[in-house]
Amino acid sequence: MQRIWFKNKHMNIFSSYKKNKAKFLSAWSWIPSLYFAEGLPNVLVSITAVLMYKDMGLSNEKAVLYTSWLYLPWVIKPFWSPFVDMIRTKRWWVLLMQMFMGAAFAGVAFSIHTNFFIASSLALLWLIALFSATHDIAADGFYMLGLDLEQQSFFVGIRSIFYKFANIFGQGVLVLFAGYMELRFNDKALAWTITFYIAAALLIAAGLYHKFILPRPASDRPNLPRTTTSTGKTLSSFSIFLRTFRKFFTKKDILKALLFILLFRLGEAQLGKLSQLFMKDPISEGGLGLDNTQVGFLYGTIGAIALLAGGSIGGILVSRDGLKKWFWPMIFSMNLPNIVYVYMAATQPSSLLLIEALVCLEQFGYGFGLTAFLMYLIYFSRGKDKTSNYAICTGLMALGMMLPGMGAGWIQKELGYTQFFIWICLCTLPGFLIAATLKIEKNFGKKEKENNIIS
Repeated sequence: MQRIWFKNKHMNIFSSYKKNKAKFLSAWSWIPSLYFAEGLPNVLVSITAVLMYKDMGLSNEKAVLYTSWLYLPWVIKPFWSPFVDMIRTKRWWVLLMQMFMGAAFAGVAFSIHTNFFIASSLALLWLIALFSATHDIAADGFYMLGLDLEQQSFFVGIRSIFYKFANIFGQGVLVLFAGYMELRFNDKALAWTITFYIAAALLIAAGLYHKFILPRPASDRPNLPRTTTSTGKTLSSFSIFLRTFRKFFTKKDILKALLFILLFRLGEAQLGKLSQLFMKDPISEGGLGLDNTQVGFLYGTIGAIALLAGGSIGGILVSRDGLKKWFWPMIFSMNLPNIVYVYMAATQPSSLLLIEALVCLEQFGYGFGLTAFLMYLIYFSRGKDKTSNYAICTGLMALGMMLPGMGAGWIQKELGYTQFFIWICLCTLPGFLIAATLKIEKNFGKKEKENNIIS
């Protein structure tokens, strides 16, 4: 029965593709570039900037603390999404934010050689985070307006792939390039200046490209106040959002859900900030002594392949069997591989091949396990206001990443790397305890059940 459904589903998509070939080809011209432009600023601000500050002389503690604050725009993103709906079009917001982000990245590159580098670069990166969060709102809204339902279904995986490619490019290829520039010119400041100018050029090029390529759907217009009550009272989009926000916090099992969203990634939120710094720190300070070219290669190629493989396999299994069956295997796979960092910190292996194998194991487990977390967000967001509910969930998710990350550098400084990574493993325990209290419907996530369960 499942095979028949799968075959019919994909026959329908293929039939739709043949009938609407021009529309599908048109969508191919902008969806990959749009989601690459959405993902690149996020990874540059949240991860790559940590490595830049490390190279420019900041301690782990300060680099992690300062960049953790940059998560704030993504935390509060749901609160200004109604204003993006009410002011101008989604297309206008996408183009404007891409140009603004390009200009701000150029400002970061310019600031590296100034006497006020730290303050100015952090201010510019915070603006980039704000622009990026706004771009996320507009781009995701434009995706739904620019495509019909069949096209949205067809391209949902493709947009995710190119978003992940942007992450690989930002923390892998660009870091590797910065390392190469450093080796060539023996100048870390110049290397990062060139790297951020390249990021600026990519975002500006994306804005110029999308100005001519993005379609102009008739439905893409400001969402003006509309009548929504039986008494004829007119509510603004912001009023509707506030009402939805209040309803969200009265949902059944809201306390369990909040604890799970905020605490499940408690260990990862700290590990993600320090893992690459651990790779770069000298052996005398407990690190592995790798340079930027090695770190960029490690996370931009080998590790990225493992991450994509884990996420893809996780998505396929949930689609086939439902979330409930794979929930616990995914939770264990996301958290248990953190122990590889305990091993690396304790033994400080010199074999790059062994380091690559261990990072691949951790990244595969992370990609595989993250599927369960993201699917739970979708599960808890179900109902009439599922889009707004999901936006609130992602804001809470960002908060759960920001707050623990802020103190990670100080904890690592006090404990040293080996004890810090043991601490990371202990931080996974609250997630296990809370996960044990969650109830998930048996067939949630199965494709043939999706329409009945998610709506």
